[in-house]
Amino acid sequence: MKSLIFRAGLPILGAVAMSVLTGCGSVSEATKDRVTRSETTVQQAQQTVGNSESGAVELQRARDNLEQAKAALNKKDAKKADRYAQLAELDGELAVAKSQSAAARRAADEVLASVKQLREEAARGSLASEQ
Repeated sequence: MKSLIFRAGLPILGAVAMSVLTGCGSVSEATKDRVTRSETTVQQAQQTVGNSESGAVELQRARDNLEQAKAALNKKDAKKADRYAQLAELDGELAVAKSQSAAARRAADEVLASVKQLREEAARGSLASEQ
């Protein structure tokens, strides 16, 4: 009787063990979505940064982290995949911010140079009219 219960319990125990092991090795949809979002962020950062030096280091770091996230996803390591995907997303956003900041700085410098030139021309015009 004992061996009959034992034998009947083995398949159930095996099924439970398999579901636990499978659950540990699986990656949630949320993690897969995060890796996909980080990939989109890195692609957008690439378009924004382009060949500019501003943000290039951060963009490369974002690419590296994205590759690590994909590798962890393939290995079914959800924790690492999620962590690297977060880092990739943040580095991508930082690359965009640095690139945009540099572009804004250049535009501000151009405006200041134009204002300076206009003031010099105005000063020369008022000196000529006084003479």
